[in-house]
Amino acid sequence: MTQDEQGFAEVPFWFDPLCPWAWVTSRWLLEVEKVRPVRANWRIMSLAYLNLEQREGKGLSDAYRALMEKAWDSVRVCAAAAEHAGHDVLGPLYTAIGTRLHNQRRRDDPTVITEALTETNLPASLASAATSTEFDQLIKDSHQEAFNEVGLDVGTPVLRIAGTALFGPVLRQAPRGRAAGQLWDGLVAVASTDGFYELKRSRDSKPSFE
Repeated sequence: MTQDEQGFAEVPFWFDPLCPWAWVTSRWLLEVEKVRPVRANWRIMSLAYLNLEQREGKGLSDAYRALMEKAWDSVRVCAAAAEHAGHDVLGPLYTAIGTRLHNQRRRDDPTVITEALTETNLPASLASAATSTEFDQLIKDSHQEAFNEVGLDVGTPVLRIAGTALFGPVLRQAPRGRAAGQLWDGLVAVASTDGFYELKRSRDSKPSFE
């Protein structure tokens, strides 16, 4: 982790706005910011690029393939926004989009993007990036920075702690307060352990956005 000018450790966090699990983890990281001297450094990755191109669409159901083809939309708008207004806009825009997609359950609502742009004081014209390939290379470059480290057998979220990129943590709901800090401390411990690779168990519930 690098430190910013105020002495906070910067935590790179790669997200695709469409992923509900990454959304929960991102809300946990915001809770960690309240109790530990860390700051999220929001970065984009693409589930569409990962599943349709890097994994060549292998093993995808027709329904999931259709979802992945649609997944380009929001991450392309995020890339366009970062190019227009600078990297710092990604956090507020991710929150605006994610709140609508996940908390409000409006995944099929075409107004989500334009509302999120308006909320973050960005031009509505950036919504046109959803169907353009203009910013795809920017997305892929950011994506590859993470996945060159963690490999292609994981998804999102990916974050870098103590110089180590990790997939996860995958959480049903975001811990808050002391619990958020305790989870962070545990991740720092494992990420700092030479040779550590994986902890995992099967998921048996859907994510909760409360």
